[in-house]
Amino acid sequence: MKTRKAYFKYIAALMMFGLNGIVASYILLSSYEIVFTRTLIGSMLLAMIFIATRQKARFLEEKAHFLYLMISGVAMGTSWMFLYEAYRQINVSVATLAYYCGPVIVMILSPILFKEKITWAKVLGFIAVLAGMFFVNMQILSEGKNIWGVLCGIMSAVMYACMVIFNKKAKSITGFENSMWQLITSFLTVAIFLGIKQGFALHIEPGSVIPILVLGIVNTGIGCYFYFSSIGDLPVQTVAICGYLEPLSAVIFSAIFLNEIMDTVQIIGAVLILGGAAFGELFHRKTMPNNNFQNKHYV
Repeated sequence: MKTRKAYFKYIAALMMFGLNGIVASYILLSSYEIVFTRTLIGSMLLAMIFIATRQKARFLEEKAHFLYLMISGVAMGTSWMFLYEAYRQINVSVATLAYYCGPVIVMILSPILFKEKITWAKVLGFIAVLAGMFFVNMQILSEGKNIWGVLCGIMSAVMYACMVIFNKKAKSITGFENSMWQLITSFLTVAIFLGIKQGFALHIEPGSVIPILVLGIVNTGIGCYFYFSSIGDLPVQTVAICGYLEPLSAVIFSAIFLNEIMDTVQIIGAVLILGGAAFGELFHRKTMPNNNFQNKHYV
């Protein structure tokens, strides 16, 4: 029963994350204003859950690790601003696929940063993802349109990689507390950027209120809670394999709700990106013990 409940919460969290771009498309705010409201509501909810469940705070035990976590939070907030701008400039499916190149960047850098062994699976996965990115964005690049959107998608992946790299260094702060502090730092990062750019006065249209609340409370707060309260009760390979439902569901949801239909070349690119990322990562996971796993694919 416990495992079944964990499966339900994990799959539900992935579906919530996959709907982020669709929900954001109904919010009449700029990309950084959307991220500001999302991180504000989400971090408040996670903090309340953390206090209500009387979890022990460990962030002061290792100040160096907490600093790494703060840097990771800054990277996450920046990554989300680029991602939501990519949603606006190109579309949800293409932006999500670009963002999902982030784990592959980490994978290819891990031999240098974490002394992990380079494998042929990682190299093949990286090559497949690069080819997939070219196929997905080939038409946009050839027409010279929305280059800024493509760049935002790429930068979201780069900042995602920075987020994961510094998060891996914060070894003593894990699980729900890790997610809470990271989201709070993301909020502070976006708040500073927003304050410098335009101040904190937001003009929110009545029709945007419900999508904002859904994105902040459901997709971010509850989604993160479901995510981190379930992965500890599931097998490593199950978490890794099912984790790819997130970008896949985002592509499917964008086709259903936003009528974003990819052509044949883009579909091939999507298969290469998701397949290359899964192949490189899952092959690597086979040699990892269960207690070393900490998935960071949520968006």
